[in-house]
Amino acid sequence: MKYTPRILIVEDDMIIAANISLQLTDLGYEVTGIVSRGEEAIIHAKGNTPDIILLDINLKGDLDGIETAKSIQTSADIPIIYLTANSDEVTFEKAKKTRPRAFVTKPFNKVSLGRSIALVVEQLSNTEHGTNRQRNDFEVLADRIFVRHKGKMEKLLFADILYIEADRNYCTVVSVARQFVLTSTLKAMEEKLPGIDFLRVHRSFIVNISKLDAVAEGHIEIGRKPIPIGKSYKEQLLRRIHMI
Repeated sequence: MKYTPRILIVEDDMIIAANISLQLTDLGYEVTGIVSRGEEAIIHAKGNTPDIILLDINLKGDLDGIETAKSIQTSADIPIIYLTANSDEVTFEKAKKTRPRAFVTKPFNKVSLGRSIALVVEQLSNTEHGTNRQRNDFEVLADRIFVRHKGKMEKLLFADILYIEADRNYCTVVSVARQFVLTSTLKAMEEKLPGIDFLRVHRSFIVNISKLDAVAEGHIEIGRKPIPIGKSYKEQLLRRIHMI
């Protein structure tokens, strides 16, 4: 299955944003959304977790592009490509501290934009296949997992985890009270979590088997969340249920 990167556009000029969206679609990318304010970008990044963010440095409002990037990076390591018409040295040095993958200077054309994104996509693809190492966003101990959140590792007991949902190279760990977005594949999570507590039931889901509320023909429910059952995982799930 071909990997289609998901891109969020953060640009306060809606004409430019719409043009970028059309160009990205023509290039074969998926646009997860177009937002015009930093606050909206932060919310979107947490809820939809794009693979790449195209971010205008000179956003209007309380948060400029640099401050928006800093806020997003406290909870998720999403590659940033800055869009800028301002090439002064002070702004450039401030932006560099957020470790962007590229700068695209306005006005830009389809070719320059496409090349910048293609380079970042190649880096992501290499990371996915192990040629580059991602930072370690979690550590597993006997009865708990420590997850990276806002620059520190926070404790999360296995007993409090409901399920884990994957979205490409990111996983959302859903607990009774909170959610954490980690830079990790579901396979990496599956390999480290104890099989006695957790079971993969779908290509995109691992569940805490003790938290099942209902089992139907094609899905299970945990905390009113319907979770699909993959055909290749169904037999193993049914065996585990009979053992509970």
